Amino acid sequence: MSDTSFLQALAVSKTYPGERVAGVKRISLNIKPQKITAIIGESGSGKSTLLRLLYGLLSPDDGRVLFKGERIWGPEEKLIPGHDAMKMVTQDTDGLNLYAKVWDNIAVLMPNTDVSAKEERTSQVLQQLNILKLASKQAFFLSGGEKQRVAIARALITRPEVLLLDEPFNQVDTSFREGLQQDIRQIVHDTGLTVIMVSHDPAEVLSMADELIVLKDGEIIEAGHPKTLYQAPQNLYTAKLLTNCNVLSQANAALCGISTKAADVVIYPEWAAPTGSWTRKDWTVKQVLFKGNHEDLLVNKGDITLRVLNDEPDKYKLGDKVHIKINKYLAFDN
Repeated sequence: MSDTSFLQALAVSKTYPGERVAGVKRISLNIKPQKITAIIGESGSGKSTLLRLLYGLLSPDDGRVLFKGERIWGPEEKLIPGHDAMKMVTQDTDGLNLYAKVWDNIAVLMPNTDVSAKEERTSQVLQQLNILKLASKQAFFLSGGEKQRVAIARALITRPEVLLLDEPFNQVDTSFREGLQQDIRQIVHDTGLTVIMVSHDPAEVLSMADELIVLKDGEIIEAGHPKTLYQAPQNLYTAKLLTNCNVLSQANAALCGISTKAADVVIYPEWAAPTGSWTRKDWTVKQVLFKGNHEDLLVNKGDITLRVLNDEPDKYKLGDKVHIKINKYLAFDN
C-alpha cells in the first residue's frame, strides 16, 4: 500500500502585505480522503486563502501543495487555474446560465461523444442533489438554495475526487440548509468524494464535518474531530468559535463558585441550568429567548451575565429569581 498522502500542504505560506498582514503562515496539513474537512476561523484568519492554495487558484510564497504526491501548480504555471481532479463551489452562483433549464446547465459540462451516458450521468447527479423535479425549470426562477444545489451538481457532474466549498450555504435559507448538508454527506458516503469546506457557522461544521481545522491569524492552532474539539477545546478561541459560550474572568468565576487559577473560564449554556432552591436565588432572569423546544435564559448577578439553557419553556419569566447550577466548565490561560 502506498504511503503517499492524498492532499498535503507542506509549510505553505501566502501573505498579503498591508496595514494588517493577512494570509497563511507555514501551514502543514494532510487532508483525509473520502471525508469532510471543515476549515474554521474568524474573518481574516486565512480560511479562503488556504482553500485556494489547496485547489491551485493561488501559488504559495513558500512551501508546496501536493495531490497524491505531485505538486499542484498555481495560476502562473497553469493556463486554467485549479487542479483537474478538483472542483470549487462558492456562495456565488453567477456561473449559471439563468436563461437555460436546470438540466441543460448541468448536462452542458459533459461531452457529446456518448449521449446516452451524458443523459444517465445528468439524471444521476440531479437525483443525488434532490433537484430532478427542477430539471425543466429555467434557472432564473430558482430560489437561492435551489441555485446552490445546481451549482454543486455542476461541480459533481464530471466526478471530481475533491469538492471544495467556500461558505456554500450563506445564500441558502435555514429551512433548506440542513437538507443540502445531509445530501452532501450522503454523496460522500456513496461515492467516496472528499470535501473540504470553509464555514463560519458552528452548527454547520459540527453536524457535517469529520475533521475540523482551526485557523487563527493564518496558523493552525488545533485540529481534530468536531465532537472532541467541542467538548475539550485546547484554546479559548476554538470554544468561542464553536458555541455562543459564557466567558468569565477568574474573579467573576469565583463569584459563581468556581475556584481556579486560570485567566478565563468558559461555560457552555447547556452546562448551566436554573434549579429549584429555597435559600439561594441570587440570579435574576433578564431575558427569555425562545428557541422552540427550549429557551435560552440570560440571567444576571451583579456585573455577571450568563446564558443558560432551560429545557422547560414558560417556566420562568422576566424578573424571576433563580439559582444557577454549573455542572461543567473549561479553564484557559490563553
